[in-house]
Amino acid sequence: MQDILSRYETVSENAVKEWFRVGETSDFPENSGACIKYKSKQIAVYNFARTGKWYATQNLCPHKMEMVLSLGMIGDKDDIPKVACPMHKKNFSLEDGSNLAGEDLKIATYPVKIEAGNVYIGFSD
Repeated sequence: MQDILSRYETVSENAVKEWFRVGETSDFPENSGACIKYKSKQIAVYNFARTGKWYATQNLCPHKMEMVLSLGMIGDKDDIPKVACPMHKKNFSLEDGSNLAGEDLKIATYPVKIEAGNVYIGFSD
């Protein structure tokens, strides 16, 4: 199981080697998530229309090792955009992947850019 988790590491914008096109903005539901595949990774993409921002994280919940985060509810906690795992309601920051309950579990995040109606996610591999 740890092997699957080790595939996911946060990528900062200045570490991006490839901007991978995942679709058009209209392909993604507003104020919700969707899952895309990049190589051997499942990535959750969130169109946080309420704030006009986009986020991408690993789809893998590090708690129960299930590919479910794209199905989670998004919202905010103390002005931090977050996703709640649909299985156990653990809340993760969409900005830095930290667990908002202060637990050790965190998730990888990826930069997103929108150009000419297309959604791109930045990867370093």
